[in-house]
Amino acid sequence: MSQADLPKGVHRVRRKLTSGKSRFHFYAWRGGPKFWEDEQRKPSDSAFYRAFAEATARPKPADYMVPQMVDDLLSSTARAKGDRSFADQRKWLLRFAEHFQDAPAAIFEERGSRGEMNAWRALWKHSPKQHDMAGTHAVRVLNWAVQEGKLAEHHCHKLHRLYEVDRSEIVWTPADREAFDAVAPEWARRILCAACETGLRPADLIKLTPAHVETTPQGRRLRVRTNKRKRLAHIPITPELAKVIDTTPSDRLLMLTNASGNALTPHRASEGVRQWRDKAKLSDELRLYDARGTAATRLLNAGLSLAEIANHMAWSIRYAANVIEHYARVSPDETDAVLVKLALAKGGAK
Repeated sequence: MSQADLPKGVHRVRRKLTSGKSRFHFYAWRGGPKFWEDEQRKPSDSAFYRAFAEATARPKPADYMVPQMVDDLLSSTARAKGDRSFADQRKWLLRFAEHFQDAPAAIFEERGSRGEMNAWRALWKHSPKQHDMAGTHAVRVLNWAVQEGKLAEHHCHKLHRLYEVDRSEIVWTPADREAFDAVAPEWARRILCAACETGLRPADLIKLTPAHVETTPQGRRLRVRTNKRKRLAHIPITPELAKVIDTTPSDRLLMLTNASGNALTPHRASEGVRQWRDKAKLSDELRLYDARGTAATRLLNAGLSLAEIANHMAWSIRYAANVIEHYARVSPDETDAVLVKLALAKGGAK
């Protein structure tokens, strides 16, 4: 289609609607940002020309450098929302910007850029988690740049990963908890118990207060807005969790604290459990986060459906079922009862 009737450089794309009519999309240049949409092949509205002038005033690909692209994302509404998530995002993207500081962002429109990306990630090949994390954050900024019209495309999708682990088979068994409780102080035991009974992440556990407890016709439950997904979680209070709640000193705001009665951070809660796990001579693969597998079984026993458990844990239904099934296999005292409930839950989830 001839572009002679448009300002120089404008790229016009015709889209057919389901109604049979056509609609035209106008881009500042081929691969550039879209600045106008119209039913007219050649818009006459003066706002069209103003929008074009504004779009072409943006940096051209050759002038738009990787550090600027990173700064643009970090200062946009698309940046990570949580404080911890943003800190991680900023750390990795600043590393990315420093490595490619002399490169225009447009290099990622070339196929060869995939090799450059992998060479940068290889700086952390000694640590599979960090290697993969570097790529995850870099690809997110490239995806954002494409969505915003700053790049036409990029070739770094589906980068290979080094870190692969199925943590569905890593759970705190009753034997693990008994060994932990035998050596750990009360404050650490309370953390692990709350984690195993609720399935909450460390960032949510450390904020639990008596105000989160609600009375229901059948008993009590926790009502918590989770830190990561900002969703309300309603968690049945099991007998073990009730002990943690009911033994919280009346003058203490937080249910879980450190040895001095002061507030914990997510890291300190996890580290506290890790330290006493080591003293109990348990597997070094066990983390506080893995208490969620134990909690999934507890919640199933408390009457939650498989779909409710999966939603609470941010898991797929299949993954939730795998975790619970493995827990049953490694917990002989609970195997039969749990597997019967799991079979019923699977039937209800279909």
